[in-house]
Amino acid sequence: MDYRARQVRLHHAMQDAGVDALLVTHLPDVRYLCGFTGSNAVLAFTAGARGVQARLFTDGRYIAQAKREVHAASVRIVKGSATAHATAFVTNSTAKCCGFDATAVTVHGLAAMRATLSSKEAKQKRPASFLKPLAPLVGALRENKDEMELAKMTQAALLGCELYDDLLGWIQANMREMEVAAELEYRARKAGAEAMSFETIVASGVRSSMPHARATSARLQAGTLLTLDFGIILDGYCSDMTRTVFLSTSAKASSAGVAREQQRVFEAVLEAQQTAVATVREGVAMGTVDEAARSVLRKAGLAKYFTHSTGHGLGLEIHESPRIAARETRTLQAGMVITVEPGVYLPDRFGVRIEDTVSVTANGCEILTPAHRGWVEL
Repeated sequence: MDYRARQVRLHHAMQDAGVDALLVTHLPDVRYLCGFTGSNAVLAFTAGARGVQARLFTDGRYIAQAKREVHAASVRIVKGSATAHATAFVTNSTAKCCGFDATAVTVHGLAAMRATLSSKEAKQKRPASFLKPLAPLVGALRENKDEMELAKMTQAALLGCELYDDLLGWIQANMREMEVAAELEYRARKAGAEAMSFETIVASGVRSSMPHARATSARLQAGTLLTLDFGIILDGYCSDMTRTVFLSTSAKASSAGVAREQQRVFEAVLEAQQTAVATVREGVAMGTVDEAARSVLRKAGLAKYFTHSTGHGLGLEIHESPRIAARETRTLQAGMVITVEPGVYLPDRFGVRIEDTVSVTANGCEILTPAHRGWVEL
């Protein structure tokens, strides 16, 4: 990873925001800018004639880890609050104004910053206005993935597809949802995944009508739909995909009335998802992608059962900016990686969601999760 190049881009963003220092407290942002993966750190930036200088503050648990992981930043091992030490550092620098991400700093963290700034020594140097809340500068940089990031995300997504394909041959009716989730996660770990991107969703029967149903001890019921929503993490980067399959009662299950209704809804969701994916390309408004999915479901009389946004960004976190939702006027940019995941959820009956992760290109998009998404009967 070219951490110095990322810091140069951050320097430009800081200049545009009117600050010459920055405190980075959100750990995924810290990792993005210097490579550190520990659980306690603040990265302080000061900008001067020689460009931006970075210093990482962490505690004694991470002496060896910081030495191994941190790039393009010096390291300070401290006792007590890393936030307070980082604030003192920028306060004692030549910076005139220090920014922080107002969406990421906790109440406790802000109190530590203000307490450091209000100390007798600091009061002589800095007014209270020295600290400036900002929109997420680093988060905005993270929206556009570079080639190395795209390669890592593609690898994670393809491994997820392989796991899904293999799991289909193993799943049977009457298994417990938690059993399926555990098997998937076990296989993911054996295949090299660091962790799951989020708590694996396995929802069968009436529970498939809940968009974020956790896997429970409920048994998979023949003649119903099964939703699998999962992702894995490889080298820090997340994958995300959802498929819905039918647990058949016999070879002729698809001819049954209940299966026909479920398949009708499934086909509408699939059309909505594919229509939305087809609109993805650089320069298209994010709300346009959302409306592409909703318009299909509206024609099918199912739009009111689509109760969430169409997608989100992902990368070092499973949910990142941007948001693919109604009335979002921002436009897609090449290098963004987003999900496209419309769903229909009929209360107390069943639900269908189909999700792909795609990378935005100048002329369209590349689907990173190519696993079969059509009607499948197990």
